[in-house]
Amino acid sequence: MYELTIRRDFSAAHMLQHYQGKCANLHGHTWQVEVTVCGDTLDQAGMLVDFGVLKKMLAGILQNYDHTCLNQTVDFQQQNPTAENIARQIFRHMAGGLAAAGLNVQVSKVRVWEAPDAAATYREA
Repeated sequence: MYELTIRRDFSAAHMLQHYQGKCANLHGHTWQVEVTVCGDTLDQAGMLVDFGVLKKMLAGILQNYDHTCLNQTVDFQQQNPTAENIARQIFRHMAGGLAAAGLNVQVSKVRVWEAPDAAATYREA
């Protein structure tokens, strides 16, 4: 099994409803996103998938979040934009994009860092 990991960042604000603490107030982060994909088969060039393809796909997802208030985006109308929920949403978007592109890889996990010392990881069982 091979794994590839890419990383990108975006800047966005959010506020947490049903939360007691200062994060209930509007505040922002420069979020770091790591996406790991996995698969068994390499192509003729010896690659699982081109890093550029993964980076472009992730950039397309993150453009919907960058420089927004995440609470106002479609993905977070019904749920708090916590690092956990952001990781799950990105996982689902990446998985759908990979399947639509016919790529023979699967998303293994998505990790979202809201600070250099705080991250949440989502993977499906």
